[in-house]
Amino acid sequence: MTLTITNIKRIHADQSESITIENGKIKGWNLAPEGDTIDGQDATIAPAFLELHAHLREPGQEQKEDLASGLAAAAAGGYGTVVCMPNTSPVIDQPELVRALIAKATGLGQARLRPSAALTRGQQGDQLAELALLREAGAVMFTDDGRTNENARILRLGLEYAASLGLPVSVHAEDATLRAGGVMNEGPVSEALGLPGNPAAAEAARVARDLELCRLTGAHLHIQHLSTARALQLVREAKQAGVNVTCEVCPHHLLLTDESLRGFDTLYKVAPPLRTRADTQALLEGLQDGTVDCIATDHAPHTRAEKELDMLQAPFGIPSIEVAFALMYTHFEAQLGLPKLVDLLTAGAAQVMKWPAPTLDTGAPADLVLLDLHTERTVNPTEFKSKAKFSPWAGERLRGWPVLTVVDGKVAYRRE
Repeated sequence: MTLTITNIKRIHADQSESITIENGKIKGWNLAPEGDTIDGQDATIAPAFLELHAHLREPGQEQKEDLASGLAAAAAGGYGTVVCMPNTSPVIDQPELVRALIAKATGLGQARLRPSAALTRGQQGDQLAELALLREAGAVMFTDDGRTNENARILRLGLEYAASLGLPVSVHAEDATLRAGGVMNEGPVSEALGLPGNPAAAEAARVARDLELCRLTGAHLHIQHLSTARALQLVREAKQAGVNVTCEVCPHHLLLTDESLRGFDTLYKVAPPLRTRADTQALLEGLQDGTVDCIATDHAPHTRAEKELDMLQAPFGIPSIEVAFALMYTHFEAQLGLPKLVDLLTAGAAQVMKWPAPTLDTGAPADLVLLDLHTERTVNPTEFKSKAKFSPWAGERLRGWPVLTVVDGKVAYRRE
């Protein structure tokens, strides 16, 4: 299959160019048009994004999301590759489940799936899963995300075992005993609302412990969805000391604070919780100085009925994979710049996984996205490809929308 995309611009250039794709690879730039032709309409081209933290809910929770809807949503968000989390039903802790997910996703023609697998059996935290078999089946990361790793010895063994296999262990770093029943950030807002709080110390204490295990083992630890200034500072100091740790932040922890919950709106209930403005500023500084390796979404779809429960009963999670880049570009292009934003979603994520950095060079895999950096569009959740058709940003006007996503040389998404 040959495809030529005309009238596009590279990030560092102003002139209009064309790119030709053939058999899943970039054939070259500014060649005579071949095959099907798409007018890029002056969009900016970038490598397709990499998502290291998404909940696609299959198997067992398909009423919330499934591979077809989740990977279509990812492609609509400009993502070419998605690492899904294993906290499904059943838990992805068996090689045959990994193989089945990969096989099903391959036939969908959407974003590419790279499953993570549970670090421990059933994500119960007391016995390691068959990590070598899971890696052989195609798992690219081990994590008990959705649960916290309370047993330090088991996590140590998991880090050592994963290191021997050349894969990272990612963790939801939060002390469950300090979090207790907290449903939002502990502070003046939670006190005013009379809701149980989750203190920043719950994250910082667990990050500190896990960093010590990382230092002890020399293994690669990836810390998910950092939300507090204190935990970020601990990571910064560990990196400066040479500890083999990476970390991610999510758009909602950069944009929203616990003030959003004053209306008791469960759309803003997420784990870890939305923190304070001082925390969001610290996380932005972590992106600017390189402490934060990549942006992830923690895309967490639920049914509307679940999210309409009260603050104590509604599940944690925000579905955001379709709006992530537009949110980041609209709100942070001035502070970070377009090249840095794209890097955090491509090369930064690839470096965490020790994958080759995505490029648009001749001969590279044809995974790319076209971005409309100028047209403002309204966030309309009813148009989401995800089954979770709600958003805390509904009605907001954003720029930077993906208009075309190509994965393995084939069009996975095209905005109407």
